[in-house]
Amino acid sequence: MTRFDSAAIAEWRRYGTVPLAAGLGYSMGVIHVYSLGAFMGPLQDEFGWSRAQASVGLTIVGMAAAVAALPIGLMVDRLGPRRVGIIGAGLMAGAFALLGTATGTMGNWILLWSVLAFACFWVQTTVWTSAVASRFETSRGLAFAVTLSGGSLAAAVFPPLATLLIGEWGWRGALFGLGGLWGGLVLIVVLLFFRGAQDDKKPAPARTVIAPTAAAADLPGVTLAEGLRSATFYKLLVAAGLFAFTTLGIVVHLVPILRDAGAEPLAAAGTAALVGIFSIVGRLGVGLLLDRFPGRVVGACAYLVPILGCAALLIDGSSPLSQTVAAALFGLTLGAEVDVIAYLASRYFGLRNFGGLFGGLVAALSLGTAFGPLAAGATSDHFGGYTNFLILTIVLMGISSLALASLKAPPDWTVTRPEEDAQADRFPRP
Repeated sequence: MTRFDSAAIAEWRRYGTVPLAAGLGYSMGVIHVYSLGAFMGPLQDEFGWSRAQASVGLTIVGMAAAVAALPIGLMVDRLGPRRVGIIGAGLMAGAFALLGTATGTMGNWILLWSVLAFACFWVQTTVWTSAVASRFETSRGLAFAVTLSGGSLAAAVFPPLATLLIGEWGWRGALFGLGGLWGGLVLIVVLLFFRGAQDDKKPAPARTVIAPTAAAADLPGVTLAEGLRSATFYKLLVAAGLFAFTTLGIVVHLVPILRDAGAEPLAAAGTAALVGIFSIVGRLGVGLLLDRFPGRVVGACAYLVPILGCAALLIDGSSPLSQTVAAALFGLTLGAEVDVIAYLASRYFGLRNFGGLFGGLVAALSLGTAFGPLAAGATSDHFGGYTNFLILTIVLMGISSLALASLKAPPDWTVTRPEEDAQADRFPRP
């Protein structure tokens, strides 16, 4: 057994429950994204809305999250992720359930989604990845993969579960039930098992060869200003924003895309659920690759995969085989998007201001999530299909991949001696 393997095993033995709890917490933060497709049909039938109107809530949440991402990241750095995550899990469960009280007016719908947007502040990706990054050094890529597999779990479980609950309880009852049951489970797990190094009262010694456990102020890394001035930050910003705009736009509308191609509601939901299943494979696979190969290369390759999924739908979108292949490909890359950005942010910027800097990148992800589904829905409403959006996705994902491929090698932030000496060596100031 190599020293790398021994250190990785030691991290998992000591902190293995943290990424598992963080994964469930992360699933709560995307419950509205992956379940909305199942509710579009019932909302259209009851209120006569277009698909763009039904999905306008994601735009509200995304725009609000983009504004709040950096401040929330800084708050996590100061207060610790545990307190923020506990508050967020409770708020999110209640806000999602409140969507079931919709009256049919757009003003009411926007108000309900504005409440959900506030709840989303407290469960954004930064909260969960910040704690995991503070606990894992050697196996950080895999730990991020396990954490963000909560999104894969959401993508696999929520479409068929929401469809089943709609059939049993109606769309209002499904919103109440999904929010209450899943939110209760997440809150219990987070209370029991979720704690980052920032939440520890006593800092650990400055010298360590595994996961850093020092207080946030003692963690290595660049200052907030240094990170925001770097070209690396803006390359990651572009890659994150374009990915969320295109691929998440397609994933949110995948059930309508498949139904337009002739699939029955349950069959479309079942095929869409493959996104979640394959995203777990993608996350874990990419996580292992990130721990062993240059992250910028792994990320650039992973960001090319959606192009193949779009091609499958454009060439023969009515074929069940093409639909299945496309869903699997979107799942594989969906399993890599945030993992790659979070991993690269931790490697290039260190952990001292990880919450704030990654929060800035989450803003780009949030803007993409805000406008991608809206643009996909508007494309369908205007052109009578999603062909133009699929073509746009091919172009923008190519640009996103190039942005990651152009990154230089990251600095070495491994904590092996007092932090200030290490930072002076690795990131000299002008």
